[in-house]
Amino acid sequence: MTEHTVKAFDDDITRLRGLVAEMGGLAELSVAEAMDALVSGNEVLAAEVIARDKRIDLLETEVDRLAVSVLALRAPLADDLREVIAALKIAGVIERIGDYAKNIARRVGHIEGRKRFEPLTLLPVMNELAGDMVHDVLTAFAARDPIAAAEIVQRDSKVDAFYDSIFRNFVSYMVENPATISSVAQLMFVARNIERIGDHATNIAEMVYYASTGDYLPEREHVVHSGLDVLV
Repeated sequence: MTEHTVKAFDDDITRLRGLVAEMGGLAELSVAEAMDALVSGNEVLAAEVIARDKRIDLLETEVDRLAVSVLALRAPLADDLREVIAALKIAGVIERIGDYAKNIARRVGHIEGRKRFEPLTLLPVMNELAGDMVHDVLTAFAARDPIAAAEIVQRDSKVDAFYDSIFRNFVSYMVENPATISSVAQLMFVARNIERIGDHATNIAEMVYYASTGDYLPEREHVVHSGLDVLV
């Protein structure tokens, strides 16, 4: 590559990473605000979360276009190729996290008796665990930190365990309080979305680790291969 070509490529990578970071920041905000809206019944805030998803979608489209352009015009190899493909795939995962936050926000107007509704009090802690994973994996991506990425993968089991516990609690609550079945069913859907946010943060962590090192996380190898073979 000429010096001009190298600079152009570096500029493209910087732009690509900036777009992914912007997407991630918006998705992280939506995860937090969707839960705030659910707990408080704030439908105005919920509407803001839903509207923000369009901006996340537009950013993903911009990432797609830029990544395809870099691949076609710059023909990156090895580390650079992994960098571009990881950014492309991570953007897709962040878009799904934004969708889950939007799904939670859409449930805000469907919860009855919110002030004294015990099941609702169980969700914020689980949401905070998943939200922290999203925040930390975006930090790991920005820092190209495989060690931090590997640590985040280990935390997904806590979110899964929390989901299992909440699911059992919700089922018991519905049996004891049949009049709440509709509202609790909405919250079960919310809990499932939070669990998926944790899963997607884990997927990003795996991509960050591979893009940074060229290696798969050994204990997750069978999972990573299914989503990252294109990075080889």
